[in-house]
Amino acid sequence: MTDGQYVASEISSQPICWERAVDLAKESNAKLPQPGERVAVIGCGTSWFMAQSYAVIRETNGLGETDAFTASEFPLGRNYDRVVAITRSGTTTEVVDVVRELKGKTPTTSIIGDPNTPIIDVSSDVIAMEFADEKSVVQTRFATTTLALLRAGLGQDLTKAINDARQAVDSELPAGILERKQFTFLGTGWTIGLASEGALKMREAALAWTEAYPAREYRHGPKSISDENGVVWFVSDAPDGLTEEVGTFGAMIVQPLFEPMAELIRIQKLAVALSHAKGLDPDLPRHLTRSVILSDSES
Repeated sequence: MTDGQYVASEISSQPICWERAVDLAKESNAKLPQPGERVAVIGCGTSWFMAQSYAVIRETNGLGETDAFTASEFPLGRNYDRVVAITRSGTTTEVVDVVRELKGKTPTTSIIGDPNTPIIDVSSDVIAMEFADEKSVVQTRFATTTLALLRAGLGQDLTKAINDARQAVDSELPAGILERKQFTFLGTGWTIGLASEGALKMREAALAWTEAYPAREYRHGPKSISDENGVVWFVSDAPDGLTEEVGTFGAMIVQPLFEPMAELIRIQKLAVALSHAKGLDPDLPRHLTRSVILSDSES
């Protein structure tokens, strides 16, 4: 058993990885979506949530129509100027199948952690981030470093995010949070993807009861689950009046302390801490492997 030594180290390395991603974005500019292009971003699991966050940032900044899909649901009949594939291993069947199908039809850029993988042979362009690859099955730094790369490629200044990440790595968890039984993560705009990713980390690493929603959607039913046994964690600033409303439910309210991408580090740390509290190994989540590779009959 690793006892979570890999994921703990990988979480702590994120500020350095993000700095390297900013430099890599400059070197890889021609491989990234250009202003005005119609773009789709695909991935599975964590990568899909990073795709969602990037799509919102790019489109809301007026840089071009941008869609995000889980790879298994990508609409092959839809026309795009470029498709970006996010895949740490470069072997995930659904992602590789889409990129292979698009070969010779639509330019593709695959962002990968392992440069010696099948997706290289079918991609138009590849951006390899070996420095952000991971040994833990649970994905942390590769996902956030990919988002850092994509944000930097849009011209966003990540100075605050990187500085906040250093503080987040050393931050303490809210007192008493490990005794709570249910966790809801809320975001708005591009941070909805981060909220979903936070919930996924809690499920993967700690087998926790977690949910994630757009913050304003939380009022439309999901709030019924929150009580004195629960936590409501805002990944970005809460809409007016929502924290006061949640306060009446008895749930622990966690407000963001850092830039949203750095705030996700706090949630990653919570997932690891809760995993240890339950006697689990967060590097080896139940039923999961580093990559999902399907047989021909399954794909």
